[in-house]
Amino acid sequence: MATRGPPPAGLPAKVVSVPPNQTLYVTNLPSAKIQKEDLRTALYMIFSTYGPVLDVVALKTMAMRGQAHIVYRDIQTATQAMRSLDGFEFFGRPMKIMYAKSKSNAIAKLDGTFKIPTSAAQVEVTDLQQSIFNAPVPGAAAPAAPHGLPSKPSGVDHAMADAAAPDNRGVKRPRDEKEEEEESDSDVAMEEDSDDE
Repeated sequence: MATRGPPPAGLPAKVVSVPPNQTLYVTNLPSAKIQKEDLRTALYMIFSTYGPVLDVVALKTMAMRGQAHIVYRDIQTATQAMRSLDGFEFFGRPMKIMYAKSKSNAIAKLDGTFKIPTSAAQVEVTDLQQSIFNAPVPGAAAPAAPHGLPSKPSGVDHAMADAAAPDNRGVKRPRDEKEEEEESDSDVAMEEDSDDE
């Protein structure tokens, strides 16, 4: 197999050759004219004609606007789709297709090489968050109250004094008859507007 030399001198310095990959990087996609799910469906329908598509990643964030990643099962299918669809007019714009720089997460999961990304920045936990997450379980013995505050009573429920009286339970409050008469006087029938004028 012949190896490629450096890119021709007429190309910009940014253009570097990317080795063949199962993931295709598609640019120059319409971003404002179409919803994200419709874009993913349309891309899937077009690219699946060349072989089984494992994943279509099309995000509508500012950084990923107008771009998508199409993941195939094998490199040959990805290469065939790239050669056939590069420059294909998609919703009025010619697609630009190239191999992705890195392996897709879907492929890494199939290979068994997927590693869960760890956050580089450690999250700082405040004292308030720490006190909330380390709070005792409800119903457990309460620790002594900090800073001289009175402690909560442990497990004792204080009922209202008159709640036990049998004559106060289940009795509705009677309505005042004066309020009912005033309300009935304030109701006035609406006048009908005629549209025949």
